[in-house]
Amino acid sequence: MMDVEQDGVSTVDLGYPNPLATPLVDEGYLPSYPSTGSPEGEGVPPKITPTEVSPPVAQAAESRWVTALDQFKLKRFFVLRPGTLAQAIEDIKALVDKEQDGVVQGLWLMAEVDHWNNERERVVVLADKTLLVCKYDFVMLNCERIHRIPLNCVDRISHGAFSFPKHSLLTRPGEGVRVFWDRLREPSFTSRWNPFTTDYPYMTFTDHPVRATDDKFSTLCDIQDFRMQLKVAAEKALMEKPVPGKANGVLLLNQPLLIEAYVGLMAMVGNQNKLGYCLARGHIGL
Repeated sequence: MMDVEQDGVSTVDLGYPNPLATPLVDEGYLPSYPSTGSPEGEGVPPKITPTEVSPPVAQAAESRWVTALDQFKLKRFFVLRPGTLAQAIEDIKALVDKEQDGVVQGLWLMAEVDHWNNERERVVVLADKTLLVCKYDFVMLNCERIHRIPLNCVDRISHGAFSFPKHSLLTRPGEGVRVFWDRLREPSFTSRWNPFTTDYPYMTFTDHPVRATDDKFSTLCDIQDFRMQLKVAAEKALMEKPVPGKANGVLLLNQPLLIEAYVGLMAMVGNQNKLGYCLARGHIGL
């Protein structure tokens, strides 16, 4: 087990491997139709053009296909398997140190977006004294790493849409929440160009793809609820244990979240194939 600590923020590596209607018809009832004035026209039903019925039927079929495809994609996430989420919550709560972290106040399932626009599955726990960002393996059911952030060090919370530099080829829909804990420290040049660095003074979160599954996951993946609860808990922790040189409050800003990435081929491939999530990816061979 490896424990790395910098500016009060610690990362604990637990040493686990990283896997990567057809309507009913009564045939006994045959309606008659009025004569059109000639013997050939008697009893002949009026013509109905296909355009009167085809578009709604086609749209309904297409809607059912899209819904079925989305449901198939969602079922690949291991976090949706029965009992998996409950086991993850139990495992992570067991790792919370009541003396160091305090009592758990909330838990969310979110996606972390790093400085290279890579997206990774995370379980975030809000306790009395710390914010714990956990990398949990939903396949092997173990917590691989915990990143601890003291709440009294949190000084700014930004939320808004994602933005990229002017000449960047990348885009990212939706909104996110960015948590800062050291406004005086800027990322170094080497950190900006290192896709695996973990010494950034902030973390960015966005919605998990399974949020729209049902009401349970909608609440569990609500980043706006996370933002509000984090602000209250951080201000309370700062009042109880002030940090020299820091303000007595937490700034809450509504502004674009800049990701300074330009090409990001690795991020595009990884995010498109959801490599940062625990998914059922099939098998190779017969």
